[in-house]
Amino acid sequence: MRSCDRVAAFGLTLVLMAAVAAPAQSAAQKELTVVSWGGTYTRSQMLAYVQPYRQKSGEWVSMETYNGGLEEIRTQVETANVEWDVVDFELSDLIRGCREGLLEKIDHSALPPGADGTPAKDDFIPGAFTECGVGQTVWATVVAFDNESFGNSQPSQLADFFDVKKFPGKRGLRRDPRVVMEWALLADGVAPGDVYAMLETEAGQDRAFKVLDNIKTSIVWWKSGSDPVKLLETDAVAMTSVWNGRVYGPIVEGGKPFTIIWDGQIWDIDSWGIPKGSYNRAKAMDFIRFSTGSRPLAEQTKYISYGPARKSSMAMVADITKTHLPTAADNMANPLQSDAAWWAAHHVELSAKFEEWLVKGGRGLSGTAR
Repeated sequence: MRSCDRVAAFGLTLVLMAAVAAPAQSAAQKELTVVSWGGTYTRSQMLAYVQPYRQKSGEWVSMETYNGGLEEIRTQVETANVEWDVVDFELSDLIRGCREGLLEKIDHSALPPGADGTPAKDDFIPGAFTECGVGQTVWATVVAFDNESFGNSQPSQLADFFDVKKFPGKRGLRRDPRVVMEWALLADGVAPGDVYAMLETEAGQDRAFKVLDNIKTSIVWWKSGSDPVKLLETDAVAMTSVWNGRVYGPIVEGGKPFTIIWDGQIWDIDSWGIPKGSYNRAKAMDFIRFSTGSRPLAEQTKYISYGPARKSSMAMVADITKTHLPTAADNMANPLQSDAAWWAAHHVELSAKFEEWLVKGGRGLSGTAR
């Protein structure tokens, strides 16, 4: 074969190889990737959102797990290598990511009305609509304890978490200043309405750290949403902060001897957002429209005790389930709503101070991923 023929044949081979590979590559690129927090929470989303959406749309949806925050998304966007399409955000991270230009804007007018016909703008709870996100669940950080750790004298209020003399034992806390700082001030007598104004000041921050100093050597730090229950089950802690939905199953279905303290619960909204530059932006929005419909949000409460972000969903939630939601009247006696906008503005600064406080005479840290 002449040299030019060999070159031509080689070129044809490359073209054919590319033609064969293109459909597979294209299919991989078009697969919708949804990212969430893992464990019981992701399972609830799989059963209520993802599997029904696969059946309805005929599209395959894969789910991945992350630990929250913006670092991975920032890296994907800055390198123009966006691999995630829909991400479950804590509200403060969503707001900050939107301000940094890491997320797509959301057209809320494209969302369907509620099952009762209520327009979406009136059906979602206040705070569920942000420039780059759509709320889906209301969840809370609460204190949970092992009933067998305290005998006849059982803790009953947030302040008891910080009283290691009356209620001895290790304390589990998430390694993040959010909730930790608010709880310290609430336990020290600051009224819920004054917490964020207090945290705005150096004196308020110092006051919170001083409260935390009293239990510092008793703290076991966690990062993963599944960690607190494991810490209780293995007697590594006597009390721990925990996302209420994560301890619901072990108590109600597993019969674990754990109790939730709703006093001082800090509730928040988890939202869907779309990373800037998602290859599947249109499909991502279609998935968000479906998963934040009245029925899917109500279905999720069958698998985890987080409240739906749509008002019309509540009529579809079983009465026995409603009593376990953060928004139940009996659970809202002394709550604090996390100020997502405040944390979006201050999280970086307070995280640095928090980490500095941790290494000053702190004990070893534990915890894996949410």
